[in-house]
Amino acid sequence: MAIVDRRKFTTGLLGLGAVSAGLNLPAYAQGKRPKVVVIGGGAGGATAARYLAKDSKGAIDVTLIEPTRKYYTCFFSNLYLGGLRDYDSIGHTYDALAAGHGVNVIHDWAVSVDTAAKTVELGSGAKVAYDRLVISPGIDMKYDSVAGYSVEGQDTMPHAWKSGTQVALLKSQVENMREGGTFVMVPPPNPFRCPPGPYERISMIAHVLSKKNPTAKIIVLDPKEKFSKQALFEEGWQKHYPGMVEWIPASVSGGVKNINMETMEIETDIDTFKADAASVVPAQKAGAICGRAGLTEGDWCPIVPATMQSRADENIHVLGDASVASAMPKSGFSANSQAKVAAMAIRGALTGSKVFEPRFANTCWSLIDADDGVKVGASYKAGEDKIEVADKFISKTGEDEALRKATYEESESWYTAISADMFS
Repeated sequence: MAIVDRRKFTTGLLGLGAVSAGLNLPAYAQGKRPKVVVIGGGAGGATAARYLAKDSKGAIDVTLIEPTRKYYTCFFSNLYLGGLRDYDSIGHTYDALAAGHGVNVIHDWAVSVDTAAKTVELGSGAKVAYDRLVISPGIDMKYDSVAGYSVEGQDTMPHAWKSGTQVALLKSQVENMREGGTFVMVPPPNPFRCPPGPYERISMIAHVLSKKNPTAKIIVLDPKEKFSKQALFEEGWQKHYPGMVEWIPASVSGGVKNINMETMEIETDIDTFKADAASVVPAQKAGAICGRAGLTEGDWCPIVPATMQSRADENIHVLGDASVASAMPKSGFSANSQAKVAAMAIRGALTGSKVFEPRFANTCWSLIDADDGVKVGASYKAGEDKIEVADKFISKTGEDEALRKATYEESESWYTAISADMFS
């Protein structure tokens, strides 16, 4: 696999003029439709495919490779878990991308990338050629990061951290806990995909238990010493679920030493916690295709901020959770924002269209109880070496109920809008 000299490549891309004018236009220059292949049909990949097809007005041949025919968003899965949404409401198909925008949707696994030949090999054995490749594969789990946990354990103590049916399994386990039972949550260490946020998940499980099993307890065995919006969550837990949620940082518990999935016991230095239901979320890394394509440094994929191009290969753009996007969290909103920047850069490189200064944005909403929503977010700019915060905001403790309800309603409107932006 061909690897580009990083210093030479990065230096050539720092100016936006270089992004649109300095890259070769092989397919465009020959009068052929350039080919862009997108791996992964989530918030990053679906958005990139849609904008590339829509805004190029047919000038670019766009192929989306995604194994599932219906995508269930990780964001808002906690609201389904809490009984505030039904499962179908977070599911979306690719029909409109294909019929409305001419995206060639292939439902198959992307197995490997030959960066020298510029081809993607599929599980079927077929190969798809590209001029530019967009990779937005999400995350994979490092199961061995939690002693005693395993792939097999996800049926007993589901992480429910990917699109799919695990969240339905977790919901069933919570709702069928014995009266007065204990739910144990093991959140992931930083950095991790969010949403589904672990602390919103705790809130939504507490919401269910407060109505169906009010004497139940929730134990949170956190590997971290602090977490985003901590004061807001702790205020909300005390207000809505007094005495139900106990958050224990690693400095107190000593960390999780072992999990016995047969007995549902989680061992720490201070105690062994017996769970009636549990969610264990291991450490995470970029989707496996990234490593096979030679795009990772450690667990994640370094990128050029102005274009989301891989630092290892100028013909590949890495979006969303898999990328090292610096100040931006690994959220669906972030991936959607990064996809638009990448799509603009790719159009400029392949068709000569104008490339504007990139801008990024993110907001992470969290629901603590019905109509009690909080948020944190920022706008970002592309620095020379990393994506940087331009402006930021966060909800405050002690806000009145009307404002919290408005924040929740804002999140619902955003979900409708981003779903349309990805899939319509």
